[in-house]
Amino acid sequence: MSSRREFITLVGGAAAWPLAARAQQAAMPVIGYLSSGSPQGFATRLAAFRQGLREVGYRESQNVTIEYRWGEGKDDRLPRMAAELVERRVSVLVAPGGGNAPLAAKRATATIPIVFETGVDPQSQFPNDSNAIAPGDSRSQP
Repeated sequence: MSSRREFITLVGGAAAWPLAARAQQAAMPVIGYLSSGSPQGFATRLAAFRQGLREVGYRESQNVTIEYRWGEGKDDRLPRMAAELVERRVSVLVAPGGGNAPLAAKRATATIPIVFETGVDPQSQFPNDSNAIAPGDSRSQP
């Protein structure tokens, strides 16, 4: 009787071990991608973004998750979508294309890093933000 109980305990423990191991593994990082446009309109930028991730060892759905939010030209949707990404606790917010997407991202969080591209001085876009990095600032260099 005791050997049967020991056997069941051993099998039960062995079955639970992979679940415990998975629970202890680090969670996959999540990137929040917030755009005022559409996937079709940003296809070239999106391809370059994914290529850049691959170049540094990240593969979408393999070792990084990307949560996309597309405004489809409706900028009034951006604040809600930015808040969703913040609630999702993304590791970083990407807001390509300048304009209102980076502003919505900035208003949604003060703690999550935001990556954006713009053709203007970031300090003009975020005039009251001491964390905005001006072009040529040493903090913008790798």
